[in-house]
Amino acid sequence: MAIRKIRTDEDPILRKKSKEVSNYNERLRILIEDMYETMDLAPGVGLAAPQIGILKRVIVVDDREEENNKRFYMINPLITHKDGEEIGMEGCLSVPEKQGTVKRAKHITVKYNDFEGNEKTMDAEDFLARILQHEIDHLDGILYTDKAIEMYEITQDDELEEDED
Repeated sequence: MAIRKIRTDEDPILRKKSKEVSNYNERLRILIEDMYETMDLAPGVGLAAPQIGILKRVIVVDDREEENNKRFYMINPLITHKDGEEIGMEGCLSVPEKQGTVKRAKHITVKYNDFEGNEKTMDAEDFLARILQHEIDHLDGILYTDKAIEMYEITQDDELEEDED
């Protein structure tokens, strides 16, 4: 497969709304495999197709949790229910060297399609719900910086301190 170039916040494609997927074919499967490979190399916990310049409603997720790791894709994801709220720190592969605090729903339900076009639903809470909301925002041309309460610059010194912990 292929590693794709991750677009950064000055790229206008990140501000465009993605189109719904209607062709469930081999090209879609290759796109998703490339997205996984790109996300893993970055490394990130999620990636939306617009982040690699493709305006299709597709995301991949890997929450990188030690126990009960969740790694999956979603085609045409749509949040159908939200409740609760919490403020948490977020970063983004498309907004390098920055983090921000963002208010998100604590629990969500997402409707989406699999490779065959079958409709599925998933309930998510806490960190996984945050990842999904962040990635689905990308599909609508929204960056977390648009919702951030506060933004912070991340320096190499900050990253070194985190690695020492």
